[in-house]
Amino acid sequence: MLLRNVIALTSAAVLATGCSTYDRLSDVASGGPKLAGMTNNAPQVSVPMPQPPAEPKGRASLWQPGARSFFHDPRASRVGDIITVNVAVTDAAKISNTTSRSRTNSENASMSNLFGLENVMPSVGLTPGSLVTTASDNSNVGTGAVTRSETISMTLAALVTQVLPNGNMVISGHQQMKVNGELRDLTVSGIVRTEDITSSNTIDLTQIAEARINYGGRGTVSDVQQPRLGSEILDILMPW
Repeated sequence: MLLRNVIALTSAAVLATGCSTYDRLSDVASGGPKLAGMTNNAPQVSVPMPQPPAEPKGRASLWQPGARSFFHDPRASRVGDIITVNVAVTDAAKISNTTSRSRTNSENASMSNLFGLENVMPSVGLTPGSLVTTASDNSNVGTGAVTRSETISMTLAALVTQVLPNGNMVISGHQQMKVNGELRDLTVSGIVRTEDITSSNTIDLTQIAEARINYGGRGTVSDVQQPRLGSEILDILMPW
């Protein structure tokens, strides 16, 4: 029964990863992973959108609706504008735990007198002086440690995909780089305030709300570093 379930789960996993396997095989045939097309797949925020500004009555006027001043502001402020995101992450964590547990149990029971039945017990193989004798020892020692250090430093240009009613902007950026058949993929998205954008039209990762950073890759090197599908299934299903 267990073998049948394992085979069924394995078949389901293979079918579920069929598209991924096909993509990897096609990458081999085409000389490596392909770059993604320039499509707008940026996430949207479901909030009421403001009405577009009305057309100015006098087109010769220097003042335009929604303008902050008579001078040009190089900072991103409208849908489609480009903003530079500085991603700088230096994260370090160290956790250490030690647990120790020990317990010893001992039970003894005897019956010297019980209405004369103690004289009958030897005939049925019982010894009144040692009816029950039990002993148990339990010991458990656990030690765990986590040491993590991450450093990421990069710059990415993102597009303004949505302007919220309060003036905050939703940004989304996608960057791909292919070197010798290895594709590096970087995406960033989040919500920024206009006040946090510098005069050079840049913003730091620490000033992005709901930030989502994804940095990964596909190719020959990344494929070798990943465990095989069968190994992953066995790691999940094996009970020992």
